[in-house]
Amino acid sequence: MAGEAQCFSYVGCNFLRQRLVLATLSGRPLKIRKIRAKEENPGLRDFEASFIRLIDKVTNGSRIEINQTGTTFYYQPGLLYGGSLEHDCSPSRGIGYYLESLLCLAPFMKHPLKIVLRGVTNDQVDPSVDVLKATALPLLKKFGIDGENLEIKINRRGVPPKGGGEILFACPVRKVLRPVQFTDPGKIKRIRGTAYSVRVSPQMANRMVESARGILNKFLPDIYIYTDHMKGVSSGKSPGFGMCLTAETINGTILSAELASNPQGQGAAVLPEELGQNCAKLLLEEIYRGGCVDSTNQSLALLLMTLGQRDVSKVLLGPLSPYTIEFLRHLRSFFQIMFKIETKTPEEEHMGGEKVLMTCVGIGFSNLSKTIR
Repeated sequence: MAGEAQCFSYVGCNFLRQRLVLATLSGRPLKIRKIRAKEENPGLRDFEASFIRLIDKVTNGSRIEINQTGTTFYYQPGLLYGGSLEHDCSPSRGIGYYLESLLCLAPFMKHPLKIVLRGVTNDQVDPSVDVLKATALPLLKKFGIDGENLEIKINRRGVPPKGGGEILFACPVRKVLRPVQFTDPGKIKRIRGTAYSVRVSPQMANRMVESARGILNKFLPDIYIYTDHMKGVSSGKSPGFGMCLTAETINGTILSAELASNPQGQGAAVLPEELGQNCAKLLLEEIYRGGCVDSTNQSLALLLMTLGQRDVSKVLLGPLSPYTIEFLRHLRSFFQIMFKIETKTPEEEHMGGEKVLMTCVGIGFSNLSKTIR
């Protein structure tokens, strides 16, 4: 086959989402071999299979081949199609696992995407829907992806192990992205947050708020943490509670932190007071790391810079996470793009940890599947 020659080949299950997302955007076929080949239970896990089905739903004409043991996987991407869809996510990972990748793909669909995802909205592994709503949507707006249709709405909450949550994600399509110069995070002006509790006493949320405010009020007066106690069908199938905090600066940078209680029947019980305090400390740590994009959305920002017009984009980030470093390597493979990376020491910036200034020239990616009206 002629197509096999330009096919990317990888070994192992790491960074499966990155590879699939970039293969879909660049239109390059992909083959992944030896997926957990040496484990007792080899092959793709149920959450990965669910993710592959989701990619299949949002594209048109993709070809996916998986061998019997699930250890080898071939993917020939089709066109990003979009439209109104529904998808049941695997409860072993949070909805954030799927939503992070949809945020990367949604602006480049043929039709605006409107998708209902069901599963776990808040867990300890993946970014929760609350955090992505608070941080990723404002980031997309900076690149010119905005409008009434851009929203993440939580219809029901679901915590592990059984899930039962449901969200709606809608995103408009764009032909081109605008370049950004986002290098000054600015000073923190306010902190907002949500303390949620499902199938436990509503007092839990208030106790978390009290303890988090005990720490944060020393630094800032403008703090408002909503309590969100869902009842009945909206509260999913398992008990749990947790908190998501965001700090907003005068220049529109949003940094976030979150914590969730242990799933029912796993690990020791967590006190809401401890959880609130720890979440506040995590937020302070994220503010110390700083940058204009928080650590959850580094890879999304870099992807949107890469796909922007042929113009210079600059973003100041905190220390790069290992996930982001691998993402930069994949961007180089799929799009032949290199970033200029300059480190800024805390002395130059007068605050926080070491920062990295990322600069690149966009590849001028144009959404060919978008119908011109």
